[in-house]
Amino acid sequence: MDKATTVKAVFFDIDGTLFSAKTKSIPASTIRALEYLRERGIRVFIATGRSINAISHVQHLNFDGYITFNGGCCVAKDNSVLFKQALDPQDIQQLLHYTSHQPLNFSLMYEDCHFVNQATPEIIAMYAYLNLPVPPLVDRTNPDVCNILQANILLKQEDELEFMHNIMPNSIATRWAPHSADINPKGISKKVGVEVFCEHFGFHISETMSFGDGGNDIEMLRHTAIGVAMGNATADVKAVADYVTDDIDNDGIWKALLYFKI
Repeated sequence: MDKATTVKAVFFDIDGTLFSAKTKSIPASTIRALEYLRERGIRVFIATGRSINAISHVQHLNFDGYITFNGGCCVAKDNSVLFKQALDPQDIQQLLHYTSHQPLNFSLMYEDCHFVNQATPEIIAMYAYLNLPVPPLVDRTNPDVCNILQANILLKQEDELEFMHNIMPNSIATRWAPHSADINPKGISKKVGVEVFCEHFGFHISETMSFGDGGNDIEMLRHTAIGVAMGNATADVKAVADYVTDDIDNDGIWKALLYFKI
């Protein structure tokens, strides 16, 4: 049987996949595609590095669940938390110590709030790109290091390996932009989130499809039965995908569903 004929669930990244940075909107063809999937009884899910509180610009589209923090927190449609895993507190303490004497921009993300270490032009630009307000500064004197679900670090890719090895060895970094890496607990990725919702709804991984464009989508695209890279995806994402569709602003999602006859 053709893979596409058995699809019961489709997982979508947000930035660069559902939501266009160019137009600051969701393409009309994508809204139509989501409606069509639901009409056919196919469940649709968000899979993002954002928190549940940072997706209001797409949440109105009636998703069946949300993989947030790259799999670090999975939230059902009724806002109940199905899975959650925090970063290693020691890694956070080492990050705070390192940045007390080294210039490095970062943000810390809890289930319901974010903090940044400084409001530099780079941090301001990153949150402007995400259409989010710049969070308050972290309290270095009394930080809660035990409940951080994700960090984001503005670090050059060539410096990433050494930094992670020395400062945050119990965590992993995935890139969603050239200047920025998401930091999650080792073993956590959007793949984990897919598995959580497979178990929750009772469908098999062979009945799943996913769309993405950034480094934090790679594990998800590899894991689902059909992994689709957007035309605007980075080269490493395209390399692992089963299919590369058109750009987000050129009806990429709609065209992929037509290609697979879904």
